[in-house]
Amino acid sequence: QVQLVESGGDFVQRGGSLRLSCAASGFIFGTSAMSWVRQAPGQGVEWVSSISTAGDNAVYADSVKGRFTISRDNHRDTLYLQMTNLKPDDTAMYYCAIGWGSLSKGGQGTQVTVSS
Repeated sequence: QVQLVESGGDFVQRGGSLRLSCAASGFIFGTSAMSWVRQAPGQGVEWVSSISTAGDNAVYADSVKGRFTISRDNHRDTLYLQMTNLKPDDTAMYYCAIGWGSLSKGGQGTQVTVSS
């Protein structure tokens, strides 16, 4: 059974940083590209970033480029999203997803709230 468990969300001030984690199980994590997506209240799902199976290739939405870094630990079956210089527009529920460019919400999500 595929399971994705996101964690690390919090309430932070503008300019702050957070690191999100996604613990994966039930599939071969090391052979799956992975993504992060987010959904703000009343908005649709927005793709944030994707990373290749080996972690040597990553792409980002323009809205987060230069501020967010996606990474993975294939030994721990865990996906990460390091977020810096956070802005109020980054406020959303964040989800990890299986696949490159995926827009699916994999788990229950983790809430990030950025105050102005």
